[in-house]
Amino acid sequence: MLKIRSSHLLVVALTAFAMSASAGQRNFTYTYEVTTSPKGAFEIENWVTWKHRGGAARVDEFDFRHELEFGLTDRLQLGIYLANWNYTDAPGEHRARYENSGAELIWNLTNPTTDLLGSALYLEVNGGNRSLELEGKLLLQKNLGPVIAAYNAIVEARWAGRNLRDEVAGEFAQTLGVSVALNPHFSVGGEVLHEIDLPDWRDAEPSVLWLGPNASFRVRNFYATLTGLFRATSNPEEPRVQTRLIFGFDF
Repeated sequence: MLKIRSSHLLVVALTAFAMSASAGQRNFTYTYEVTTSPKGAFEIENWVTWKHRGGAARVDEFDFRHELEFGLTDRLQLGIYLANWNYTDAPGEHRARYENSGAELIWNLTNPTTDLLGSALYLEVNGGNRSLELEGKLLLQKNLGPVIAAYNAIVEARWAGRNLRDEVAGEFAQTLGVSVALNPHFSVGGEVLHEIDLPDWRDAEPSVLWLGPNASFRVRNFYATLTGLFRATSNPEEPRVQTRLIFGFDF
């Protein structure tokens, strides 16, 4: 099994960050916005998510995503996930593993600035070794001057194992983000993430709530957005802290 040290991963992430030279704009990392890329636009986007579980069974997990985004029309955007993979650092376990690849579609319905409420529909499909994931989202957003408020309602279904029957599960989640532009290049705000696991689509696990600050930096066509979330509920089996960095550039 491939072994990689956490320091090596940090070097890779910072190197990729330095190589990025241009991108669109993203004010949140856990919350999607309703706006889509213009027709013909092409963007490369990279995700790095760190999840930390403390205590005696300390676990640090790094999730990576590499995505290409295309503006099919002025209201329809396609995203291709080249690779979703992760690295786990825990007592007795240090490994990197490919998870899956997939695609997403975002269909913008209304404008968050000129309409009463901006809205969009989101569909995501991921497939890997004996695994399949489907995710649907309702995206809502309102822009009021320098303030952006966005909400996502999310339903996810997962199948895994031989013939995709060994594990069948779902999840309902909500995200809320508020961001304030301090100047044309920098904005700050916060995000909230609420999740409810649905094993076998029957009994629901106790809900989990995370919240924390975020910041977004934009210069020319490059952007980078960082969010740090802290668990606000008593779910010791869930990550105590999770941080996500998204950065990208377009052509």
